[in-house]
Amino acid sequence: MRAVNARQHSLHVVLENIHDKHNVSAIYRSCDAVGIPKISLLYTFEKLPKISNKTSGSARKWIETVKFKDVNSCCESLRADGFKIYSTMLTDNAISIYDFDFTQKVAVILGNEHRGVSEEADEAADGRLFVPMRGMVQSLNVSVAAAVILYEAQRQRTLKGFYDKDAEENSIKMIEEWSQK
Repeated sequence: MRAVNARQHSLHVVLENIHDKHNVSAIYRSCDAVGIPKISLLYTFEKLPKISNKTSGSARKWIETVKFKDVNSCCESLRADGFKIYSTMLTDNAISIYDFDFTQKVAVILGNEHRGVSEEADEAADGRLFVPMRGMVQSLNVSVAAAVILYEAQRQRTLKGFYDKDAEENSIKMIEEWSQK
């Protein structure tokens, strides 16, 4: 019941064209660890990598996956559910993850390992986020960046009591679904 009650239905991750199955699997694990119940896979030109339950530590089994083939349908779906969308990008107008309010209903787009978030997805986003870095290298591995971002979101949500809620009707339904897996 603890894991079900900790699900953060107002926090969402979008993986855009990430080609390395190990990165995708690691992101699934981080999402499960902070209680994200659903993620979106946005693959417009990369082939969706085969993700096994073994490499994702079985985390994929506990997270609902929604697949999209174009940016507009992904963003429209998220906005219809009330999400504000932020791309991860190092630009002058990006907000540090430490200055951003992760207690709002937010979806974070993480981009391809080599190209980052696409221009189309970035333009469709409501804003940009970045992970502050102090060294010469100005980017992290996408799975590491995801973990850093998600744990900052978890820290903020913990301080606001987001993980201290009682069982809801959705929780009972989720337990029933999980028991079938």
